Amino acid sequence: MFFDGYGYHGTSFEQSYRCYPASFIEKPQIESGDKIIMPPSALDRLASLHIDYPMLFELRNNAAERVSHCGVLEFIAEEGMIYMPYWMMENLLLQEGDIVRVKNVTLPKGTYVKLQPHTKDFLDISNPKAILETTLRNYSCLTTGDSIMVAYNNKKYYIDIIETKPSNAISIIETDCEVDFAPPLDYKEPEKPIASASSRATAKAEEASVETEPKFSPFTGVARRLDGKPLTYQPPPVPSSGSKDKQPATSNGTGQPSAGSTSQNAARQSQGKLVFGSNASLHPKETQKPVAGKEIKQEQPEKKEEPKFQPFTGKKYSLKG
Repeated sequence: MFFDGYGYHGTSFEQSYRCYPASFIEKPQIESGDKIIMPPSALDRLASLHIDYPMLFELRNNAAERVSHCGVLEFIAEEGMIYMPYWMMENLLLQEGDIVRVKNVTLPKGTYVKLQPHTKDFLDISNPKAILETTLRNYSCLTTGDSIMVAYNNKKYYIDIIETKPSNAISIIETDCEVDFAPPLDYKEPEKPIASASSRATAKAEEASVETEPKFSPFTGVARRLDGKPLTYQPPPVPSSGSKDKQPATSNGTGQPSAGSTSQNAARQSQGKLVFGSNASLHPKETQKPVAGKEIKQEQPEKKEEPKFQPFTGKKYSLKG
């Protein structure tokens, strides 16, 4: 008959015993494993049966409907009694002197087990993997839902068996088993830091300062002539791109509208550019016409006439004397 991946072969051993913790027999070493101590009569019965080795047993508490599995260490207990680790009694919800059903079983070799420590302290051990490997050497089988105890440095660590493969009860004797860990029961995800009101205000101020930075505007300076003479007109502001066709006609500095290349030079000057050879440089003394009925008065600086160069104006001398 097969049940949950493991089976009972032929005539099986099955007996009820009263259970007691290992402290009653002064065998504290069994607390670090999963092996029990049975009476000699159990050995006689098992020897007469064709059972598989190593000897593995199913422990069942019918009152609480709890099931676990274990191995056997010795056959020196009193008749009608068995001794087991206290942590195993806790898994089965057994008290001292309670009745437990013992039955021999054959379990498949385990290939995978997932463990979950009760506390984060187990992960703080310098090498938890090595400690776990050493402890599991004292175990013969693992059952899903059990909690095993790992003793290290005068402290007890409890670990839950969350999952086992290929069945819910496996043998771990002379087998390569993959071990995986789940987060401890008391593990909490680290909380994300909440931004304070002051940090938010600082971030908003930085964004506002970035938005209010002045943008680059080309050709916004003051126009000046190369010859140092004052301008006879005030350049209009630079128009936006794409508005050349909508600009009004401007004067070329002589008070009269020009045609051809003269109008092009005036258009260039109206945009605040310096153009060599323009009419504005040829007629510096001329002023603009009054615009919209307003008289524009400009005081022309008085300039002294400089004597022009005249060749051959000196005295005459003769070579003869």
